[in-house]
Amino acid sequence: MKIVTWNCNGGFRNKIKEIEKLEADIYVIQECENPKHSKGEYGKWAENYLWVGESKHKGLGIFASSSVKIEQLNWEGNGLQLFLPVRVNNQFNLVGVWTKQANSPTFRYIGQLWKYLGLHKQKMATSHTVVCGDLNSNKIWDLNHDRQWNHSAVVRELNAINMVSLYHTVTGEEQGEESSPTFYLQRDLQKPYHIDYAFSSKDIFNIQSNTVSVGCHNEWLEFSDHVPLSFTIAC
Repeated sequence: MKIVTWNCNGGFRNKIKEIEKLEADIYVIQECENPKHSKGEYGKWAENYLWVGESKHKGLGIFASSSVKIEQLNWEGNGLQLFLPVRVNNQFNLVGVWTKQANSPTFRYIGQLWKYLGLHKQKMATSHTVVCGDLNSNKIWDLNHDRQWNHSAVVRELNAINMVSLYHTVTGEEQGEESSPTFYLQRDLQKPYHIDYAFSSKDIFNIQSNTVSVGCHNEWLEFSDHVPLSFTIAC
């Protein structure tokens, strides 16, 4: 099954033809508007989806092909932002992620995911699980904060429940040393960062060079400051 995660930078209704070119079974889209309020092509396209968000203009959506069954899981969010846990074909859990400040003076961005893992990592450990999305985080920023939780701590928590970063598994690159950026601050090629990730239970991912890909800035910066991350799992 092919899955794509992409922060579309808003206005997803005008970009669906571009993301469709990746021919995925599931799209995990950050900063997209709620299809419920769209009467145009976007509303028709989004026939099989789940969406969460504070504003109808920008949220987190999971869009699946008609042959894929997605059901929202009743996992407590405790106000953490933003997470969308779903069950896919009754085979595995998929947690869409778009970490935000969430008005938290301490647990912002990657701190939101760290707290979410505290709530649900045992569920993830006992069932095939994929966690993917815009984490707004990278190991390079760990030293900027004096705290017990950071990017590396989240990676360790996931590794402890047998979940690995698919990009790093395939490329052999270390966290913080990524050669393929997923985000360009202000769409500036001189400000590249790798902040979008896919983590998966090891036993549903086959390590092959063509199972993970990062979009090229030449093709995607016209549409967003992020490029898509695509990957395939054995489900």
